Amino acid sequence: MLTLSSIFWTAIAVALVSFWWQGDKVKSTALQYLYDYCRQQDLQLLDQTIVLKGVWPRRNDHGSLQLRRRYGFEFTSTGEERYQGSIELSGRRLQSIQVQAHILPDNNDRLQ
Repeated sequence: MLTLSSIFWTAIAVALVSFWWQGDKVKSTALQYLYDYCRQQDLQLLDQTIVLKGVWPRRNDHGSLQLRRRYGFEFTSTGEERYQGSIELSGRRLQSIQVQAHILPDNNDRLQ
């Protein structure tokens, strides 16, 4: 028999799974944005991973509540030094990509 307690805990479990599922989709979208950005800027995304740095609610242009997520990542421009960067998404829309100041390689030192 269903009790109020079991309905409550089931709803909590469903909400957590949904949050994780949506977060995974957003993370995949962020990775795709980063691959494209790194290719355009002649950079290499290191470890092919990004790390969630923060999540907070915000209103979008239409007044709806969305989650804004910030991810951190590491990249290189020459293959020798590691630099930090961050990408921020609101929902699945790209808000910004910021990269640490880095060495611009000569034509001979470009990443392959």
